[in-house]
Amino acid sequence: MKRLPNYSLLWVSFIVFLCTSCNPASQLAVSSPDGNLCLHVETENGKLYYELSRNGKPILDKSRLGFILKEDTLADHLEITEALHHSFSGTWEQIWGEDRIVENNYHEMTIHVQETSAHKRKFKVVFRLFNDGFGFRYEFPVQEALKDFVIMDELTEFALTGDHKAWSIPHEAHFYEALYEASPVSKLGWVSTPLTMETNDGLFLSIHEANLTDYAAMNLIPKEGSMTLKANLTPWSTGEKVFMKAPGVTPWRTMIVAESVGDLLLSRLILNLNEPCRIQNTSWLQPGRYIGIWWTYHMHKHTWHTGPRHGATTANALRHIDFAARHGFQGVLIEGWNKGWDTYHFNFTEPYPDFDLKQITDYAASKGVTLIGHHETDGWVSDYENQIEAAFNLYKDHGVQIVKTGYVGKLLDGKERHSSQFGVRHYRKVIELAADKHIMIDNHEPVMPTGLQRTFPNLMTQEGVRGQEWDAWDKDGGNPPVHTTIIPFTRGLAGPMDFTPGTFRFENPVLPQTRVQTTLAKQLALSVVLYSPLQMASDEIENYERNPEPFSFITACPTTWEQTIVPEAKIGEYVTIARKERGSSGRWFIGSITNEQPREMQLPLSFLDKGKRYKAVIYRDGDKADYRTNPYPVIIEEQEVTGESTLQIAQAPGGGTGIILTVLSSSGATSDIQK
Repeated sequence: MKRLPNYSLLWVSFIVFLCTSCNPASQLAVSSPDGNLCLHVETENGKLYYELSRNGKPILDKSRLGFILKEDTLADHLEITEALHHSFSGTWEQIWGEDRIVENNYHEMTIHVQETSAHKRKFKVVFRLFNDGFGFRYEFPVQEALKDFVIMDELTEFALTGDHKAWSIPHEAHFYEALYEASPVSKLGWVSTPLTMETNDGLFLSIHEANLTDYAAMNLIPKEGSMTLKANLTPWSTGEKVFMKAPGVTPWRTMIVAESVGDLLLSRLILNLNEPCRIQNTSWLQPGRYIGIWWTYHMHKHTWHTGPRHGATTANALRHIDFAARHGFQGVLIEGWNKGWDTYHFNFTEPYPDFDLKQITDYAASKGVTLIGHHETDGWVSDYENQIEAAFNLYKDHGVQIVKTGYVGKLLDGKERHSSQFGVRHYRKVIELAADKHIMIDNHEPVMPTGLQRTFPNLMTQEGVRGQEWDAWDKDGGNPPVHTTIIPFTRGLAGPMDFTPGTFRFENPVLPQTRVQTTLAKQLALSVVLYSPLQMASDEIENYERNPEPFSFITACPTTWEQTIVPEAKIGEYVTIARKERGSSGRWFIGSITNEQPREMQLPLSFLDKGKRYKAVIYRDGDKADYRTNPYPVIIEEQEVTGESTLQIAQAPGGGTGIILTVLSSSGATSDIQK
């Protein structure tokens, strides 16, 4: 660690050498490891600012830092007393994820800040610059003048240098379940993060946060008359934003900076800004694919509550377990098993009389399948917390290691927002207790993910997106085809999302005007495009039984990967993602989707191992397929390819393509290990 004594000209000269865009010796700066990004910090009239450039060209102009506290401000009369520099370069291995090995290389600058006024209160700002962006957070050390305090506003700014094209959802969208809209930054309202942008220079930027643990979630609000976006924290019902205690830290404020849209998707910056895994024995963490008694509820064939159409019965559960076992699914999700669905006052340990928990879990275990538990709270988290340990113990006693949690109430405990500090504390409590009980969590109606799955990889996936269920009951018609060409580059940057692809029947007898707005081939491709280590095949099992050949793509597709690449993409138009299976098979799975426009996919296979031949099994749209009029035709064909091959495949409006690439032996057949 290097100390900056008295801001010496010698040190500043070293910084300028590292980062050629750095200016006067009075400024402090740090560069990315490749030298392309440079961040400056300075004070002006007692206020603290930072700015960011890339190859000498500004990305962020002078952007303010600091806080408004309940009693006064911590943003004026500031001076920098010290700066420390540190570098790190290494790799770490994901237990599950889009890539097995993650590079973690950065240059760090920590500035010590103190008030010149009588309080003499202190804080630090830690900046980390990676080749693909940066993050910074505030740290409050132990001190007499600042012990317990209340943050009323965070003054953090992102002063953008252009009116970039931005994809956003409004902050008031319940559970982040909204359609992303494209607009210039100048037309933005109060929006949630991640906020993804494309500059006129062809750069891709995304603002979000990392390691949100005991703090309010960050939203963004524009400053009138400028391209500056200001942090706006979700408040408590009483108006305060954050109750803080020193020593303490804020989440990291992050920006991904990518030269291509593919590099944007491949950034692991947010993960790198979270703490390493705290679970010592991770052998029980098993990614996988599951089915559920779920779509039948949306189609009004069954109900969550008791009665003649109750879905969560012993007989129905056993039937789904049999199906899961036949087709290699990890588990079966059964919603509506526990008492309380009639009143929405839930008992998390007492099943309805027609649901024999022991019989079902014993039978599932005998078939190599797990029951996936379900805890819907309706947002009454205090009641849930009073029952949660007993509920988790019940599941553990019956071998249930996966739980889907839900918080459909618009306010937690009738008053607090999901993304408030109150909500963040609750979600964290659930994750940590679940880890202690060896339970994996699929969290619905969450606070937006911020990479905590690195620290607690039992946090497998979260919703926080307008998922496929909207294709069942949205009165406006369902998700348009463009939706899934946007969310990998917005919501997907925050972490795994439980979108629930895999619907095979598109007609909707409940709402005839609403339907799945894709082709069947696109539903297959979404299994690859939309990442989740726990992924649901959403439809009724009868619809899979009627379509065994397309269904074979879903049953073959893994949910954790050795490597991910993005051969082609354009936000809002199309995306192609290739993922390599973990293990020795060497198989690649490719998902490619388009919006409402047909397109010709041109896919060079240069990422394949040189000198090897592969069998490509292609699941593509039929020649006359169209998501509006003829969504079902799927053509399955095979051909031999190498890394020098280019696949040219026509995609229908709202269509897609799924591809499995398997290494061929020298004889031209797949080896035993690869079949």
